[in-house]
Amino acid sequence: MLIKQTAVVLAASAAALTLAACNQQRSSEVVDKVEDAVSEPVGQTSAAALGAHMVSAYVPNAAMGDMYEIQAADIALERSQNAQVKALAQMIKADHTAAAAALKAAAAQAAPDVSLPTELDQRRKGLIDNLRSASAASFDKTYVDQQVAAHEEALTLHRGFSDKTDAPALAEHARAVLPKIEAHLQRAKELQTSLAG
Repeated sequence: MLIKQTAVVLAASAAALTLAACNQQRSSEVVDKVEDAVSEPVGQTSAAALGAHMVSAYVPNAAMGDMYEIQAADIALERSQNAQVKALAQMIKADHTAAAAALKAAAAQAAPDVSLPTELDQRRKGLIDNLRSASAASFDKTYVDQQVAAHEEALTLHRGFSDKTDAPALAEHARAVLPKIEAHLQRAKELQTSLAG
């Protein structure tokens, strides 16, 4: 069912990209929004299907999520003029920096044969590019919308792995980061509502 939904979203996205190409003045902003929208179901599918079941998928996906969150927060701290958005970015940066260090330590013991990523995958690079290219007027909304989607994906990933008995240290890590991710998501949703109004 989730794969069918993803296929529908991708088809709709392709149509939107074609329409966006016709309007060059706004095409970059429209394309960025479509890319961000497509990223959400792709990330959720990946988190639910792979990360929750295998150590070899959980570790790199968790590390990639932390890496993306830190880079996105750095951009928000530099570009946003909204004190609440900056506070969210600072909280996310601090918590995901700590989570990344804890994951690295846990993975070194529990999954020494699993490599941690050293750079973002193409999907998350696209999200970072979209943050960098967002106009000043749309930056805060773009950042907050991305954070809602990214933290929903992270919750799926970590909740799914939190009860794995074959990797107790990593399952403990997943349980330990869940409250912070939930707090980030709640705050991001609050900001999303206030920015929309």
